[in-house]
Amino acid sequence: MREINKTLSNSIRALSMDAVQKANSGHPGMPMGMADVSTILFKYFLKFNPKNPSWINRDRFVLSAGHGSMLLYSLLYLTGYKSIKLKDIKNFRQLNSICAGHPEYIKNSGIETTTGPLGQGISNAVGFALAEEILKKKLGKNIINHKTYVIAGDGCLMEGISHEAMSLAGHLKLKNLIMLFDNNSISIDGPTSLTVSDNFKKRFESYGWSFIEIDGHKEREIFNALKKVQKAKKPTVISCKTKIGFGSPNKSGKASSHGSPLGSEEISLVRKELNWNYKPFEIPKYILNAWKNIGEKGEKIENKWHKIYKKNKVKINKSLKNSFTESIINEKKNAVKENKSLASRKSSEVIINSLFKKNNTIIGGSADLAGSNNTKTKNHKIIKPGNFNGNYIHYGVREHAMCGIMNGLALHSKLIPYGGTFLIFSDYCKPSIRLAAMMKQQVIYVMTHDSIGLGEDGPTHQPIEQLSGLRAIPNLNIFRPADKMETIECWEHALKSFNTPSVLSLTRQNLHPIRNKFTKINKCSLGAYEVLRNNKKINLTILASGSEVNLAIETSHKLAKEKIYSKVISVPSMELFDVQPIKYKNKILNETKFKISIEAGSIDCWRKYVGDLGISFGINEFGKSAPYKEIFKFFGLLDTKIAEKSKKFIKK
Repeated sequence: MREINKTLSNSIRALSMDAVQKANSGHPGMPMGMADVSTILFKYFLKFNPKNPSWINRDRFVLSAGHGSMLLYSLLYLTGYKSIKLKDIKNFRQLNSICAGHPEYIKNSGIETTTGPLGQGISNAVGFALAEEILKKKLGKNIINHKTYVIAGDGCLMEGISHEAMSLAGHLKLKNLIMLFDNNSISIDGPTSLTVSDNFKKRFESYGWSFIEIDGHKEREIFNALKKVQKAKKPTVISCKTKIGFGSPNKSGKASSHGSPLGSEEISLVRKELNWNYKPFEIPKYILNAWKNIGEKGEKIENKWHKIYKKNKVKINKSLKNSFTESIINEKKNAVKENKSLASRKSSEVIINSLFKKNNTIIGGSADLAGSNNTKTKNHKIIKPGNFNGNYIHYGVREHAMCGIMNGLALHSKLIPYGGTFLIFSDYCKPSIRLAAMMKQQVIYVMTHDSIGLGEDGPTHQPIEQLSGLRAIPNLNIFRPADKMETIECWEHALKSFNTPSVLSLTRQNLHPIRNKFTKINKCSLGAYEVLRNNKKINLTILASGSEVNLAIETSHKLAKEKIYSKVISVPSMELFDVQPIKYKNKILNETKFKISIEAGSIDCWRKYVGDLGISFGINEFGKSAPYKEIFKFFGLLDTKIAEKSKKFIKK
């Protein structure tokens, strides 16, 4: 039996080194080093069904050390996933191959998440494990009772996100989370001793994790460790002491097997060393059958589970059902009725409170800024260590991990996560936001204190370039609502954007209502629309977003007194406006020769609208510490100054 397991492991090693060699690019060392651990995991412990990769109660297998992607592709191919065939392995790292350089999430493929930026997979795994606990409480442990396994390397654990995510996981006692630490002591630059002297045992135990050390090439030690964690009371790290490039006579245990092909001569030596007497990409039928048998076991497990599921199907569907329309309509009516000035962060709180009056799959949270982001309401129940019967997570001062964990929550099932922080701290969140956009996940970011309008906290907290940076990310909707009505509509659109993450950029300061009529139509979904016109014939278009829409309206009134007529366009979302039909965009932008934009931040992204003849009023330097009205005055963002410059501009 031990001999067949070694042969199964060697098939992973052979496919990995052959694929990297054919591509002349990649990382063969990690898959070769972790092949033994992965074989024992998949053969004896992992609960999965290749015929139904999206089975909700499957164990999650995450490869945080994404550079070792051939380990994952080999396992998926060998165990019978239809998503990856031998021809895909042969096309490793080639154009449009599912076997990309780093794992890229594809629904129903067996690739659970997109990893590559080191440490991201760890935070995703925490999100998976957290989702498992939340759904177990909602649906019952007969329906949801799975593990989450994540393979992480030295690099993953050097990145700061690993500290943030593991700290929170330990605090929450996520007992079904198991990290397999590929402790091979090698990085691209050489031995990890060049940069790391951590006491891993003390580090992980200080987080509240259990710690087990094993030889990652000894089957009995691997098996016993994995068996032990099946009944763990807290998250566990299994430190697998492995040899990178295992089986390579000249390159194993060295950096030379980390990020480069082994070379044809060395591969020949590996084949002799492992007694692997087969051609490149050749897997003997008896080995392939043995792997397929491992995959087929999961089908029986799922069939047994499905009988329980069918008895509880009505309850499950009810628990996972979302219905937001009534809340949206009610709050829009209330906004018209009240017609009062309100900060958009407060408007957001109102709609969140309404949404949570009914059962749904939204999971809220904030990075220790709940009171400032207004993300927590009286209708929230807090998720606590050992108690997951809630819908709100206190992430602590862990923005980076929060966003990575939210990706895991979204990927796991039908949960819709939102998390709050200041817009300036989107820089901490950017890698995770980018991956959410890449994976087409419905994740909502509530980012408040959206401009110099936050005032006294000063330039370190006042975003200038952040909106432009976020708007540059493909498949990400940035919303900057101008009042309560727009805030409600932006939330509505985010809740209906199943394949696109959303950023809600919200104010600290109060905003005057710009709309006082109820309509079921979501005008913010147009991205830009007219909110004011002071004459049938106009000669100026004023575009603005967020708090500056009020400023644009005041400017328009000032100019009208001097018989310069204009229309004001609120632009809550550039991304949505940019995909509107050309006819609509022309109606908004091309009615007048002269155009100006107003936004208290970088002006770069407004040039495409105002054109060469236009003026963008904004800020291309860091802010100031002072009350917000004084800062707006200092930077010339006043109706009088904008009107004066616009008048000169038009009369040139």
